[in-house]
Amino acid sequence: MANEQKILQAAEEVFADQGFAGATTSAIAHKAGLPKANIHYYFRTKEDLIHAVLENILTLWLDSADVIVASADPAVAISRYIKSKIEYSRDRPNASKVFASEILHGAPYLEKFLRTRLKERVEQKSAVFKVWIEQGLMDPISPEHLFFLIWSATQTYADFETQVAAVLGRKSKPRPKDFDQAADFITRIILKGCGIRSRK
Repeated sequence: MANEQKILQAAEEVFADQGFAGATTSAIAHKAGLPKANIHYYFRTKEDLIHAVLENILTLWLDSADVIVASADPAVAISRYIKSKIEYSRDRPNASKVFASEILHGAPYLEKFLRTRLKERVEQKSAVFKVWIEQGLMDPISPEHLFFLIWSATQTYADFETQVAAVLGRKSKPRPKDFDQAADFITRIILKGCGIRSRK
């Protein structure tokens, strides 16, 4: 694995565990197994590093929406999107926690990204939902609020994994089958609630 990727992965874990204020480049270097000088070679400041971590997270999440295209079967596309978002919560819980912390603090490092790339992607995919609505493949709904619902329903399994684990009687975190059940349940609720129909 390239050093830059090692640093980003380590930073994601340290930022999730200690927050931006508590995290140090020394701790990140230790977690990455690299000299501290390597951190500053790739990222001049801690601010540059958190910005890179956040953009990396958002880019992955945005790419997962690529399945939502007008020619797709809406039931299949939305099911795949929900599954991918749940898988990110299962496989990259720290990424979700870092993002949640950033949002709760007013998005000081990510506001421009949210107002440009994220907003543009939501507008693009909202246009697809509107096409499906016109074709009678889903009920008239607010595309933006559908995205909010999917994001909150899937990311809660990472952001609040301790709560989820406690309620489900798990030791420290949800089990893989819990995520599978969550994906199935959320998908069923969304498809029924939005009146989503498959193409004939």
